[in-house]
Amino acid sequence: MNTEDVKQFCSELPGSEVSEKGPTANILTYKVGGKKFAYFKTSEPEQWRFSLRVTPEQYLELTDQPGIKPARYMHRFHWISIVHVAQLPDDYLQMLISDSYTRALNTLSKKARNSISQQAN
Repeated sequence: MNTEDVKQFCSELPGSEVSEKGPTANILTYKVGGKKFAYFKTSEPEQWRFSLRVTPEQYLELTDQPGIKPARYMHRFHWISIVHVAQLPDDYLQMLISDSYTRALNTLSKKARNSISQQAN
C-alpha cells in the first residue's frame, strides 16, 4: 500500500473522521468518535511517516524492524511510526490499522459505538 491507499483505507472505516492540523504540528489525523487511531506527519523531516497504536507485544516486535520506531511522544502508549508504509505487506498493514481503529472504538461508550455501527449500516 502506498500513502494514498492508507489514507483511503483509514477514511473508509465506519465513523472515521479526518482532520488536518497545519504548522507547527503538521499532522493529518484519523479519529473515530473523537478518539485518535492513526495519523500522518505531513511535513519534513519524515513526511508521510504513519503512526498507529498496537498491542504491547506487537510494539516490541515491530520496533525491532528497520523503518519502524516508537512514535514520538506517544510511544509510552504503544504507538509506533512506520517511516514508509510500502515496506509492510498490504494485508498486515490493514490488520494493524483495523486493530488500532478497534482499540479506539472500544474506548467509546456503548451508546457511541452503537451510533457508529448504525451509521455504517
